[in-house]
Amino acid sequence: MSERRLVAALACRAGGSRLYGKPLQNLAPDVSILDHVIKACLAAPEIDEVVLGISEGQENQTFVDVAHRHGIGYIFGDQKDVLMRLVQCGRAGSGSDVFRITTECPFTAWEFLGQAWARHVAQENDITATEYMPEGVNFEILSLAALERSHRDGIDAERSEFCTAYPRRKPELFRIEVMTPPEAYHRPDVRLTVDYPEDLILCRRIWEALGDRAPHIPIRDVLKWVDENPDSHALVSEFVDETAIWDHVAQSASVPLEQVS
Repeated sequence: MSERRLVAALACRAGGSRLYGKPLQNLAPDVSILDHVIKACLAAPEIDEVVLGISEGQENQTFVDVAHRHGIGYIFGDQKDVLMRLVQCGRAGSGSDVFRITTECPFTAWEFLGQAWARHVAQENDITATEYMPEGVNFEILSLAALERSHRDGIDAERSEFCTAYPRRKPELFRIEVMTPPEAYHRPDVRLTVDYPEDLILCRRIWEALGDRAPHIPIRDVLKWVDENPDSHALVSEFVDETAIWDHVAQSASVPLEQVS
């Protein structure tokens, strides 16, 4: 098989009923969530290119400025059809595969990307995903062909922000591996995404304590901080969702991630 090329596809839009402009919210006075996510992607040796998948609409023009500031590419696409925006990002970056995280999640399990990408390539996977870690730190690697097939064969609801819904519904049609973390990282009780104002407060506190370790803040350090600051994590306790989206696939297609020293 020809050499595979990994493109980070970052879907973004300024809307949001619970918290407006989540990717543009600041972790610190001079650091937005999206700025940090882009820098982290650019610093990952596995990622060849970063492309913003910007939702159409005048209110989203500000993301063009963000792309220019970081010297990365961007595309405009349908607001609801997030799946096609990921496809467009992969095509714009001439990628064979797409690295998917969401732009309201400041902390990603970067320490496991090398293992996951190596496994993805060696096994010629369609999809390689992590699971069971805190909400907001997992990631997915999908072949561009798998994304295109999902868009072609899935239903409208599966072309939304739930853009891996089709392969999760039809896992037998794809080569999927779910990477399961070491026990210390198996923490679905922890929430590290920004959807509500309380989430933002928590992530800002984590950044204040650990931001000097950016762009790839070790998740083990974040978990240690959370455990040492239970009152801060209690701010988001009512929003914690321990549901694992790839769980039914992992039961037959899981591979353990190695402990990171």
